This record gives sequence, C-alpha cells and structure tokens, in this order.
Amino acid sequence: MVKNKDIQIRDPFVFVNEEEETYYLFGSTDENIWGAGTGFDVYIGKDLENWEGPFPVFRRDDSFYSEENFWAPEVHKYQDKYYMFATFLRKDNGKRGTAILISESLRGPFIPHSEGPVTPKEWFSLDGTLHIDQQGEPWMVFCHEWVQVGDGEICAQKLTKDLKTTVGEPIVLFTASDAPWPTSFEHPKRQTMKNYVTDGPFLFHADNGDLLMLWASFIDNVYAQGISRSTTGDVTGPWEHESEPIYSKDGGHGMIFRDLQGQLMLTLHSPNKTPLERPIFIPIKDENGKISVKR
Repeated sequence: MVKNKDIQIRDPFVFVNEEEETYYLFGSTDENIWGAGTGFDVYIGKDLENWEGPFPVFRRDDSFYSEENFWAPEVHKYQDKYYMFATFLRKDNGKRGTAILISESLRGPFIPHSEGPVTPKEWFSLDGTLHIDQQGEPWMVFCHEWVQVGDGEICAQKLTKDLKTTVGEPIVLFTASDAPWPTSFEHPKRQTMKNYVTDGPFLFHADNGDLLMLWASFIDNVYAQGISRSTTGDVTGPWEHESEPIYSKDGGHGMIFRDLQGQLMLTLHSPNKTPLERPIFIPIKDENGKISVKR
C-alpha cells in the first residue's frame, strides 16, 4: 500500500468505478517522462489516499510507433470497452500526438486501437480527451502545442463512432491568450516569442447543465488551472473564460470527478517539477455552474 506522498505522477486521471466502490488512478508514470517511454501504470484504491500498485496497464513493444514522451493517459468507458487517450512522440516524424488504445478491463492491458496518433500528423499536439456531444457523437478535444504555434490552441476534432480515426478537420476553439488569466510563458530557448501554453483540457457538465472545460496554463511561469464555458452547450462553442484561475499554486493538468460520497473533486499534479510531482485531491463546489475551491 502506498500513499499520495509516495506516488510520482503527472497528469492524474481518476476513473471512479461505482460498482466496485473503487478508484483507478492513471497518469504519466515514467520516472522521467521527458525521455524514453516505458508505458503507463495504474494505482487502485478505496479512499483517494491509500493505493495498491503500481500495476502495469500498457507497455510498448518493438513495433510501437513511439519510444518517448508517454504522457497524460485518460481512460473512458465507451460502448462497454475502455479507451485510453494518451500522448506519444512519433518515431516517423518527431511530432507529438494523441493516440487511442483499448482494453476490456480497467486493469489493462491496453493495446493500440487507432493507427497511430489521430491528431494531425504534422502538428505538435497533446492531451487529447474524449467528449460525447448532445447528439451522442464522439469528439476529441486536444491542444495544438505552443512550441509550434506560439499561442497554444485548444482544438476539437470529430471522431468516428468506433474511435479509430477522425472525421473532417480540427476546429480551433480558442487560444491561451484569449483567456484573461494566463501570462506569457518565458522559455529560455524561446525568449523572442510570446509563448502562451495550453495543457490538459477536460470537459464536464456543471449541475445546471453548462458545458465547462478545465485546462492548464501558466501565470508568471507558475503552473495553474482555469475554467472555460461553452455559451451554446456545444463543444464547438463559442467559449468564454473565467477571469481568475481556479488553482494557481504550481499545479495543473487536472480533471474533475465526483468521489464515492458524491463530493466534487479536482485532482492535479503538484509541484510541476520532476521528480517531485504528486497527486493532489481538492474538494470543490458548483454554484449554478460557477466552480470554485471549497473552503
């Protein structure tokens, strides 16, 4: 049994299995996520503090399309299967992208489902997440990276119903600088650019039905989380942005879920420095679609 303080993880994602009354904690679990990729692990627990594991749920073989940057696995149940959306650096062209894996079980093993990443091949992209729209159609929301476009974008891409590939062209929903709270990211190798980061979009519905998005950026080079809202209830927006971040204490790439007692929770990793990252769980509240940290 391990505790949160003992778990090095980035980009935490919790799947709540209500039938088992159990939490499954996924995330970027390689010791050095900036280098060679081993795979992804899961931790399994009952109380968001004590965990069994890590248990391997994905390991690459020699035929896999990536050897490094194994990032941000999310696991979603869809049509009685479990689908993992995760970021990988492609071997063929050195660009990052989100691919989709599949398993019969939350415990894996997950195997490739899509033919490599489904984000645009020539883009640096990451952090794809699944969204099912009001008509039951699947979409992937992901980031077009600031390292390629300067002002990071959050985009939506329609998926085929079997989640194997995409339909049509990606749609830019907004850029990081469209929101009032992020500031320019000062990178030592890109000092002449106005860099605005988008990371880790996660979509969810507020109690009043509003479609909200949690996503990460930086404020004075400190990792932070903010909330945006679709004014139409559709993934294509338009999107409006909260003026202040929900979290600004050097933590990010989170998601929102209800625990087994019904409490709304924000999880993220903090601090944003390898190898010190740990999973953090924060009670939050929803007041007519306004999400804030519970005091």
